Amino acid sequence: MNFINNFYKQYPFLAILLAFQLFRLLLLPFFGLMPQDAYYDFYGEHLALSYFDHPGMIGYLLRLFTTIFGKSVFVIKLADFTVTSITLLAFYKLAGCFLSKQKQNIAIGLLGSTFLISVLSTISTPDVPLLLFWSLSLIALYHAVFMQQKMYWLLAGLLMGLAFDSKYTAVLLQIGLILFLIFSRKYRKLLLSGWFWLSLIISVLVTFPVFYWNYQHHFVSFLFQSSGRTGDIVKFQLKPKLFLGTVGTQMFLLLPVVFCGLVLLTFKIIKKVFTKWRLPNNEILFLLCFFLPAFLGFFFISLFYWVKINWMMPAYLTGFIFLAVFISQKSAKINILIAAILHLAFAVEVIFYPVPIKSDDTWFGWKQLANQVEILQKNYPDTFIFSADGYKTSAELRFFLPQKIYAQNIFHQSALQFDYVGDNVLLLAGKNALFIDSDPGFKNTAKNGNIPAELKTYFKHVQELEPIIIKNGSKNARKFWVYYCLEYRPVKQ
Repeated sequence: MNFINNFYKQYPFLAILLAFQLFRLLLLPFFGLMPQDAYYDFYGEHLALSYFDHPGMIGYLLRLFTTIFGKSVFVIKLADFTVTSITLLAFYKLAGCFLSKQKQNIAIGLLGSTFLISVLSTISTPDVPLLLFWSLSLIALYHAVFMQQKMYWLLAGLLMGLAFDSKYTAVLLQIGLILFLIFSRKYRKLLLSGWFWLSLIISVLVTFPVFYWNYQHHFVSFLFQSSGRTGDIVKFQLKPKLFLGTVGTQMFLLLPVVFCGLVLLTFKIIKKVFTKWRLPNNEILFLLCFFLPAFLGFFFISLFYWVKINWMMPAYLTGFIFLAVFISQKSAKINILIAAILHLAFAVEVIFYPVPIKSDDTWFGWKQLANQVEILQKNYPDTFIFSADGYKTSAELRFFLPQKIYAQNIFHQSALQFDYVGDNVLLLAGKNALFIDSDPGFKNTAKNGNIPAELKTYFKHVQELEPIIIKNGSKNARKFWVYYCLEYRPVKQ
């Protein structure tokens, strides 16, 4: 106990980080499987050079952990927690490159106490490996640029490539580097350095598997993540509610003091640049070049398009270091206190689920659903099972059931990665099926009463069965409609 007290007195913010990580580790066994966990485990079960939605690093990571420790919900969560813990160590090292020991501890305490880290530690997304390789890339670039250690250019190229192999957002690393070199008088000459160009070439070479997979599949992933998402943006139809939603989600991730601090400092920096025409010093400029493009860019996009909660995450790594330069210990402790209170409430929700989430983006009830579907299928033998909500229900059932589960590819609709695992739905012609359809905002336990039009199109006859009700104790928590579909017709009738 004396050791803990002494450690806290000497390193209060580092002690806070360790306390939050211990809290998250103890909470892991209570988490159910999120749809994202199941979907990216599906990646790992079907190894490929890349995938429809994203590059494959998260799938490789989960495959590694499940191969070593066995396939279970806890192992999936352990993979996210372990990689994120390594990311925190890398961030601590990165912060030490720019900050005094005191400010370094503030930075790690602030970051480690946020829901940003809680999300990364408990939900499998491409951002889990992205933030690790993003942090390591910045450490290597710091040594290459500021310490003039030329071999670090090679390491930076490798790491930037691996970051891109995690998620396409990593292209902002090269953009941030180029912006820094353009605006920095002292280091602008590095734009003509062979080491700089060699680093960029290496980063591109490391991404070859992603580009080659896209070449083999008509660049579907690049198109999906670019033109497939930009239709609303190029129309320039302002949607203020989306912007306010982005503000709310980012404030949730960072909590009020940090979020408002970053907004205020960003405004002050921009005002100073445009009124005094003076750039910050090189180290601050370096941090801002890897923070502002994503931070400002995605907030601009949010005026026209829904920006997902995790899209800005990598920018916050240098954002927290930038903030730590200016924030007081008192303000930092206020943010951490708010974080502690909210995390306790979060733990109650995870363990007891007192407030049902009216969405399929929940950890609750999927195992129960799989068990009930398995029992139901015994009453309707020789049926295949499918759902059509993007990927969520299909991926969850695939994880828990020892059989192939289909998605909306049964209707010849785009089914994300389910379209690229070799399923030939023509072979199912004439077979019967069970269609599972979630009712996220259900109000009662009654049947739907309507047969979805797609089922009528692709099956000879459809009968609605009693819905599956998922309970939390004695309370009804979730509802799934069930349809028994006879004689699949893979060609429209």
